[in-house]
Amino acid sequence: MSTVKFIKAAALKEKPDVSKIGFGTHFTDHMFEMTYTEGMGWHDPQIIPYDNISVSPANATIHYGQAIFEGMKAFRQGNKVVVFRPLDHLNRLNNSARILDIPQVDVDLVHNALKQLITIEKAWVPDQRGQSLYIRPFIYADDGFLGVSVGKSYKLYIILSPVAAYYAHGFAPVKIMVEDTYVRATKGGLGEAKTPANYAASLHAGLVAHQKGYDQTLWLDGVERKYIEEVGSMNILFKIKGEIVTPELDGSILSGITRRTVLQVAKEWGYPTSERRISIDEIKAAYKAGTLEEVFGSGTAAVISPVGVLSYKGEDMIINEGKIGPFAQKMFDYVTGLQCGAEKDIHNFTELITEI
Repeated sequence: MSTVKFIKAAALKEKPDVSKIGFGTHFTDHMFEMTYTEGMGWHDPQIIPYDNISVSPANATIHYGQAIFEGMKAFRQGNKVVVFRPLDHLNRLNNSARILDIPQVDVDLVHNALKQLITIEKAWVPDQRGQSLYIRPFIYADDGFLGVSVGKSYKLYIILSPVAAYYAHGFAPVKIMVEDTYVRATKGGLGEAKTPANYAASLHAGLVAHQKGYDQTLWLDGVERKYIEEVGSMNILFKIKGEIVTPELDGSILSGITRRTVLQVAKEWGYPTSERRISIDEIKAAYKAGTLEEVFGSGTAAVISPVGVLSYKGEDMIINEGKIGPFAQKMFDYVTGLQCGAEKDIHNFTELITEI
């Protein structure tokens, strides 16, 4: 394993009771930092004390939004610490970088730096099932001038945050409102990149959905407003007549790592799977015909998020009598079992980082 410079924090923080904190509210003692300078490339990788970042008021990202990020998790398996599919996440970071014209990172270097950082901070990894150490790599343009252009200097950081189980009150279905007024992303835009702009674009519609009593928004395509894309910040999947169906990756949808996992495992379990265009009218027709068996989201934070109610144009579709479907439950149990070590990892989805 290649090494990076390590500057130890002068004082270490008291670790919180993870069951009593919200998502992303507490951070470990150290973080990883690396700098990009035009003509030099990425340089000066180092693990340093966690602290605020100083930027110019004219910082290019603040004004023009050239930034990307990732999200993955580390888990305790007895006395071991593992990370779920880290290389897939780091390769996706580079894909986001490509879309936003941010310089590619050396995945091996960042991967090794991540392992060193987690090894240093291993005591922060929670030991209860469902809890984890959330890992947030991010890159932003660091130029300090007000010119609309691709940046010439960048910063990469990795910060770590202990988080509780996503379903604090138990694994339960959510209520989703189909959004046909607002648009999150379009083909040819930033939809398949993990970039702040996509999340900013989703905030207002999400707020409207909450005000109407729904948990999240199901996005339709930005052109015809009829083809299903994502749900909130997750991928969406349907079980129709025994088949697992999900929207195809057409340039406006993020290629989810959990989505990839679900499709691979579902095929191995003998379920037919399909990645294709799915219209909201097709979903309505399947619901009326009684063939829409399950609806669920997939993502790093929740793993699987079953949908109990899907509302479109004022009409509520009650999925599986508002209960968790058997496939969603089985997949949730399997993936979380892989993460905590209760299931045998025949795919090598989890990577051993260190022992405690």
